Amino acid sequence: MTYDEYNAFCRSLPATTYVVQWNNSHVWKVGGKVFAIGGLGTVDDPAFTFKTSDLNFVFLSEHAGYRSAPYFATRGMKWIQQYESSTETDEALMYYLKESHRIVSLGLTKTKLRELGLNPK
Repeated sequence: MTYDEYNAFCRSLPATTYVVQWNNSHVWKVGGKVFAIGGLGTVDDPAFTFKTSDLNFVFLSEHAGYRSAPYFATRGMKWIQQYESSTETDEALMYYLKESHRIVSLGLTKTKLRELGLNPK
């Protein structure tokens, strides 16, 4: 997945905002909270970082092409970085980005969810 494809996918998720920060990374937020970061890789070999469930964190940490996200995971947060991309992993990445968006959304207040037009579940 290219950074353009990554940005287009994240843009398609509900109530997202985009900012360039942290060394020119493509940062996506929902309700002001980060759910995905595209960056810290080269243009030819992009890297994508996202929040995961505890189970997915363990699962992905043990698979080639994924690692505990630098800076985030060392602080005890369950964030993974995908640093190898292929057609197969692109489909998985879209799933994990969507899940990250959902997990971060669940941490928002009910008021914020209503403001964003998201249904608290």
